[in-house]
Amino acid sequence: VALYVGEGRNSSIAVTELANGMRNLHISGKVVASTEPQDMRLQGMLGHLTALLHEDPKSVLIVGFGAGVTAGTFVAHPGIERIVIAEIEPLVVEESSAYFREANNDVLADPRVEVVYDDARHFLLTTDETFDLVTSDPIHPWMKGAAALYSKEYFELVRDRLNDGGVITQWVPLYESSTEAVKSEMATFFDVFTDGTVWGNTYDGGGYDVVMAARKGGLTIDVGDYVDRLRSPDHAFVALDLAQVGFPRAMDLLGTYAGDAGDLAEWLADAELNRDRSLRLMYLAGLGLNEYTASTIYSDILEARSFPPFLFRGDPERLTALRGLMGIY
Repeated sequence: VALYVGEGRNSSIAVTELANGMRNLHISGKVVASTEPQDMRLQGMLGHLTALLHEDPKSVLIVGFGAGVTAGTFVAHPGIERIVIAEIEPLVVEESSAYFREANNDVLADPRVEVVYDDARHFLLTTDETFDLVTSDPIHPWMKGAAALYSKEYFELVRDRLNDGGVITQWVPLYESSTEAVKSEMATFFDVFTDGTVWGNTYDGGGYDVVMAARKGGLTIDVGDYVDRLRSPDHAFVALDLAQVGFPRAMDLLGTYAGDAGDLAEWLADAELNRDRSLRLMYLAGLGLNEYTASTIYSDILEARSFPPFLFRGDPERLTALRGLMGIY
């Protein structure tokens, strides 16, 4: 059932509802966000993982609004003082957001939120503002113009807008894609963020998509501090929100760790970087539209994974439990 259809400045917008009550947001005919469990889980990861990998985040930039779910996860984090959303199509925010208020924590009503109607790269190039956190709502690389948000130059631009200790996360779809496209996306990210990491979102036990993450200055996670933070009263909203998208226990989110740049170096050896001067990714990704190799790609990623003692620190008992969650013994 179509709940809304509109034509914006840059894109056509539609919101539909399935018989089971799940809602989808379509932009230019492509479903870019939904309330399906696997998509809610991914959007929750993009928000919560980004915030929790930082010790005390105050500001965040989200590239793209979509249904507002990614941006809405930051509402739960008590220390965040400023949430900036860069969205190129006003109609997405002005109209479609109303149909996802329950899913996105009514993000637009939060006084910390500012929406900037601009191309994200133009905004980053022209602003003097820097951020503790930068992430993107899921934007598939084969959509028109999206490959420019996966280029080496884009990641360098984000790096320059991150405060010391700042965290970037970037979505990488494994579905409707190909091994060559995924390798290009990961290799490009790791070329700029050399100690980057990968975190997996599965569907029915198989590969679906992943989140790449890095911290300016290097990433280490004290598992005890992480658990204590999630169990503290001021993070009750965060813990509840995580539970609702599929992470009921404190360490479940950490258990999605799928590897790092070092693990994947050999697998990525033949990857070609996505550069502004070529943007070959949009063609690679499009060619993978009808390929169904997500689980194979994810299996290849996990095959290279090892448990990183430099990344996770803390009590040996908790580290053993984390290994168990990952299936690394």
